[in-house]
Amino acid sequence: MANAVHDNPAKNRYELVVDGETAFTVDRRSPGTVTFIHTTVPEALEGRGVGSALAQGALDLVRARGDNVIAECTFIKGYIGKHPEVQDLLLDRPR
Repeated sequence: MANAVHDNPAKNRYELVVDGETAFTVDRRSPGTVTFIHTTVPEALEGRGVGSALAQGALDLVRARGDNVIAECTFIKGYIGKHPEVQDLLLDRPR
């Protein structure tokens, strides 16, 4: 996907704009931790991999900052569960 995920701290979310529509994941931040709360993908973008691209891009940005993740959002939690390469970001990961 050619579009890049960007951080929008003013709205407490990461965003991905595709075809003029914005998919986003809402978060809450504390020092060293990003808690993902909810993800929204507009109906017009469903089934195109936009949610997965958003999740991966957001997690890449979290990793770049050196933060950890708490996944309260079921979509983000499911994405992490299917992608072992990002599971090290989980603050509450099983040992």
